[in-house]
Amino acid sequence: MSITREKLESGGEAVTINMGPSHPSTHGVLRLVLDLEGEIVRKCTPHVGYLHRGMEKLAENKTYHQFIPYTDRLDYLAPLSNNCAYVMAVEKLIDCEVPPRARAIRVLVCELSRISAHLLWLGTHAVDLGALSVFFYTFREREILYDFIEMLTGTRMTTSYTRVGGLARDLPPGFLDQFKGWVTRFPKEVEEWEALLTHNKIWVERTKDIGVLKLEDAIDLGVTGPNLRACGKDWDLRKVEPYSGYDELDFDVPVGSVGDVYDRYLVRLEEMRQSVRILHQIIAKMPDGPIVVDDPKIVLPPKENVLRKMEELIHQFILVTESFDAPVGEVYHAIEAPKGELGFYIKSEGGRSPYRLKIRSPSFINLQALVKIAEGQLVSDLVAIIASLDPVMGEVDR
Repeated sequence: MSITREKLESGGEAVTINMGPSHPSTHGVLRLVLDLEGEIVRKCTPHVGYLHRGMEKLAENKTYHQFIPYTDRLDYLAPLSNNCAYVMAVEKLIDCEVPPRARAIRVLVCELSRISAHLLWLGTHAVDLGALSVFFYTFREREILYDFIEMLTGTRMTTSYTRVGGLARDLPPGFLDQFKGWVTRFPKEVEEWEALLTHNKIWVERTKDIGVLKLEDAIDLGVTGPNLRACGKDWDLRKVEPYSGYDELDFDVPVGSVGDVYDRYLVRLEEMRQSVRILHQIIAKMPDGPIVVDDPKIVLPPKENVLRKMEELIHQFILVTESFDAPVGEVYHAIEAPKGELGFYIKSEGGRSPYRLKIRSPSFINLQALVKIAEGQLVSDLVAIIASLDPVMGEVDR
């Protein structure tokens, strides 16, 4: 799109320009068409659709097991929680209840994902506003978390950890002890970052009363997650529609009051502390027992048996290639992902693949708020506003 200019009656100039899709502060391939009057944004139109992946259509041609790796690529900053959300929707469809140990480990990896995703958000948000030190501190902690993820899953980013009916593998020996050490130390790090930012005059002036999202607008737009809670709405799926045993855990839901960039920052900081509270409880109460259901028609046989017994090898081959038959029906299951409500709708007409699969991705919904809150703001504040919404384009263009 070419730049357009128009003289206004006031003597000023109206300019229409592109921001992105390669601008460093648009977090991926987001392109914004901005109508400016001087430095004021009069209209902001987001354009999405540059990844061209067709994830939902791909699901119709994959078995229920084969689609799990694709969920890694949605919010690629929190693949573990994506895995959990998808398999829980499939388990709802086939009426499968996983063992207590699998449920507890799923909560552990979901909260680990939340902290990891918020760390990246905080670091890049700070960079967008010129605070470079915080970026290095948060990425140092994030690297440690990736070490734990590698211990657990064998990979650092595309984890594909959960399975329909349980988990791919159990916690490795010594994992909980090492992880408990990090969880105990982490809140001190958050305090230090707060000391750098929360009362910093530059930080406050660049975030307070900037990009205010009114609660009624947030609800009308379907905004969820920290962006909604920053507006003052106490809404968290872990509390209102608990899953995986969240109703047995003690934690608070932080909320803001103004709904500006500053509140969205404070809410995410407190959410990391609350995740630590949850992790301490999970580590203390980790149940023993199996990590998959005892149903050979759904779960893969143990790897050690596959390597030694021909029958187990054939069993795994058939389950991976032909999968299981799901009943006819429709389900929707959602979790409280780091960016908000991540839901999977599955329509089954029987067989091994979904007839239709739709993903309710929080970034896509939350990005709508940008149109509302960008109007009337300085173009220089747009960077802070985009960052505060924390979009990931992998789950916007599905």
